[in-house]
Amino acid sequence: MIAIIDYKAGNLSSVERALKKLDFSCRITQSKEEILNCERIIFPGVGAAGKAMADLRQLGLDKVLKQAFEAHKPILGICLGAQIILEKSEENDAQCLGLIKGDVKLFPNPLFSEESERLKIPHMGWNGVHFLKRHPVLEGITPDDEFYFVHAYYPRPASDEYVFGTTCYGIEFPSIIGYKNLIAVQFHPEKSGPAGLRILKNFCTWNGRHAE
Repeated sequence: MIAIIDYKAGNLSSVERALKKLDFSCRITQSKEEILNCERIIFPGVGAAGKAMADLRQLGLDKVLKQAFEAHKPILGICLGAQIILEKSEENDAQCLGLIKGDVKLFPNPLFSEESERLKIPHMGWNGVHFLKRHPVLEGITPDDEFYFVHAYYPRPASDEYVFGTTCYGIEFPSIIGYKNLIAVQFHPEKSGPAGLRILKNFCTWNGRHAE
């Protein structure tokens, strides 16, 4: 069973629908016991880092996520879940989970494209990923695939060793990060068509071991 962590941070039902379309058993849950006993964890989220961290702490799920990570359980972070796995966010000056060393930055304002066109913040819409390393969860994904983004902040790991893919939106930012049994994407795979479903399917069969 795959646990989709419910910490009041939205977009849970779309993740659940995507997994059911792929014929994987899943459950949206706040239960610490269910999360620790499941085979895999999906950690999605939209909204503000400060409130998300407050809700995680209030529910006791911050400690559960750390326990699951230390137990080598495969974890997939999505959108906000790809940010608050780091140590600190500029959004609300939030202290985060610290599963990966690094911080979360706000896009610079103003922000311009290579053609000197002013870009809107948040970054919203389809964009590609430049893959830097291989990973089992990324198997079958091509440089031509695009994914759906909605975010004003982006993850900035402390070391390039944690970065598996980057995306260009005015600046080049890490859009896929990972460490050990944790992989996280800034985009929404559940809203990214066949390529996004491929990432979800790969995660649902991944044993948590990182291979390059």
